[in-house]
Amino acid sequence: MPAKQAARYDAAEFLECDADIVTYLNAAIEDGDSGLASAALGDIARARDMAQLAKEAGITRDGLHTALSQTGSPSFTTIQ
Repeated sequence: MPAKQAARYDAAEFLECDADIVTYLNAAIEDGDSGLASAALGDIARARDMAQLAKEAGITRDGLHTALSQTGSPSFTTIQ
C-alpha cells in the first residue's frame, strides 16, 4: 500500500475576516516566540494580498515576503 501524503496546511487560507486575523495574531504574540509572531504576520500578509500590502507600505513585494518569511528577521521599522 502506498504511503499517504498529508496536505500542506496554510493558515492564510483560513484568515477570512478581521476578527480571524486579530485572534490569530494575538495568539501568536501571546506565545512569546518572535519567530511565530513573524510567521503569523507573513500568513496575514498572504491572506490580505502581499503585493498590495507591499505597495501600500512603500516596499517591494519581494522585500516584504523576505522580511516576513520563516527565515526573515523583520525590524520593527519594517513591521510598522
